[in-house]
Amino acid sequence: MRDPLSARQLQILSAIREWITEYGEGPSVRQIGVLVGLSSTGSVAYQLAQLEQRGLISRSERRWRTVRLGS
Repeated sequence: MRDPLSARQLQILSAIREWITEYGEGPSVRQIGVLVGLSSTGSVAYQLAQLEQRGLISRSERRWRTVRLGS
């Protein structure tokens, strides 16, 4: 069994969902950082990689702006 998502991961998923709803594409790493209160893009990228590894998000290119929510 996997560990539950952290509060930060849930916050990031919510921010991505809202951004895609409003703008039709995923936010950049910097935009996610602003939305969730993280100033380090490295911290945001780490959390995104964790979510991607779990299959909760995916991207069609190397850029995070192509992020899609998983099932």
